Amino acid sequence: MSWNQGKRPAQKKRTWRQKSLSSAPPGGGLPAPASQPRRRHVDWEGQEQMALIRWLYGEKMRGQPVGELYDAIYHPPNGGARHKKTAMDMKRQGVKSGVSDLVVRQARGGWHGLYLELKATPPRNAGLADSQREWLEGSEYEGYCSSLALGFEEAKAVLREYASWPRTLVMGDRLALTNGTEWRKGDEANDP
Repeated sequence: MSWNQGKRPAQKKRTWRQKSLSSAPPGGGLPAPASQPRRRHVDWEGQEQMALIRWLYGEKMRGQPVGELYDAIYHPPNGGARHKKTAMDMKRQGVKSGVSDLVVRQARGGWHGLYLELKATPPRNAGLADSQREWLEGSEYEGYCSSLALGFEEAKAVLREYASWPRTLVMGDRLALTNGTEWRKGDEANDP
């Protein structure tokens, strides 16, 4: 019984000359030059947003007034490239296009909160999509302050200004929901 029974016979190695000729264009000659490698995509907007959140955390640690917003700010996971199935699942769960990059859930200056759409610093910025413009307009209509910031520095200025406004006061009695599970009393309220 042979040691290589059932296996393909070993192929003879090609020389560098044979390899270069096999990649040559029809009619002989030298092979076509390799195409330039594609540049890696850089998420400039994402980089600036990370820097903004890191700066805001630093302001909180230094006791600056704008640092109060750190605990109230969040990023809804709406943007970015995803696998098709993940994108469909997220859409079914309520992800919507156009939602602003950062939301501040702290009511100030007569507004319910702040929606901040962040674009990278020019010249790396992208245009404002129609869905983003509609979201900002709709948010203002519903009582939220809405802002577009082109870059890290402009976003810092927006947050500083918003933090300088007085807290929005709720006048009168608030309505209470009669549906839903009571969460204020602790875990014993959720036991059957």
